[in-house]
Amino acid sequence: MTKELFPVVVIAGGLATRLRPLTETIPKALLDINGEPFVVHQLRLLAREGVKKIVFCIGFLGEQIENFVGDGSRFGVEVSYVYDGPVLLGTAGAVKKALPVVSGDTFFVLNGDSYLPCDHAAVQESFIKSKKQALMTVFHNEGKWDTSNVEYMNNMIVNYDKQNRTPRMLHIDYGLEIFTKQAFASVPDNEPFDLVPVYQALLKENQLAAHVVTQRFYENGSLAGIKAMEEYLILS
Repeated sequence: MTKELFPVVVIAGGLATRLRPLTETIPKALLDINGEPFVVHQLRLLAREGVKKIVFCIGFLGEQIENFVGDGSRFGVEVSYVYDGPVLLGTAGAVKKALPVVSGDTFFVLNGDSYLPCDHAAVQESFIKSKKQALMTVFHNEGKWDTSNVEYMNNMIVNYDKQNRTPRMLHIDYGLEIFTKQAFASVPDNEPFDLVPVYQALLKENQLAAHVVTQRFYENGSLAGIKAMEEYLILS
């Protein structure tokens, strides 16, 4: 067991429209992966890495996640919940609402459909050494597992954009980030807001560090992703 890590904020409030009709009545966090809900695999991995405290940002069908996971004790973690409310807040908006519940000033952010078998302690150490407000993990993807969206050169992120992609984008945001609460100072309260402009503002201010991971990412946000994750778990 590694040393205790920063708390993790899990963004799990989306509508999961790519998986309809599977997700019309069940959140994708509870979709079956090799006989267990996805969230079980996710929490087991986080606990194994050394995470102790987790905050779930939930919205659509989120009460099902809370009812199943509970306080997290059976998974070896402590889990809290923050609901979007009547309006889905988007990735950054959900994190901003969760800040009062997050212990300490610094935390990981993880997508609710991501399973990331990387060295979380190494990511945390890179962030600490960087002395910046945020860190993005990146993976040399070259469009293989998903569409690349990061220009990474000379150990730095020089461009990040999900809409205006360039041929120099050979890396992809891996799905595990670290932020200080200060990074969300400009995000409005209780309003829909995306993480992309937050990253871009931090990059412009030279406050976004990078950590390269070499293990591919897995996810349950698509049928192909579910199949790949099932195969990985069988072999691992």
